[in-house]
Amino acid sequence: MASRRNIRYSRLADDEDDYYDGSSRSRHDPRFDYTPRQYDKVPWKSIFLAIFLLILGCLLLLLAFFIFTGHMGGELSQAYGMLGLGFLTFVPGFYETRIAYYSWRGAQGYRFASIPDY
Repeated sequence: MASRRNIRYSRLADDEDDYYDGSSRSRHDPRFDYTPRQYDKVPWKSIFLAIFLLILGCLLLLLAFFIFTGHMGGELSQAYGMLGLGFLTFVPGFYETRIAYYSWRGAQGYRFASIPDY
């Protein structure tokens, strides 16, 4: 494949939609401004949902364990269903609750901004 060494490049025209500050030609986009309040906001609805999922997951896993061991009546298919639903609710509940707890404690690398706000 032959290379093209004699190509002249020209500068593209600047868009009128770009943000410039007065003296220099540096671009500024306000969407990426750092706002400390955004990182300090506690997403209470998400935390309550995570705690609810954690408790529900623990309950379903406990019920599945009781059916498997024979301490409670039920079929194995019911136990497997509860085990699957228990894992599906326990894992995200535990994950979000852990992030909320470490953020509340002030651990390095954990912020409330990591939890989605609903």
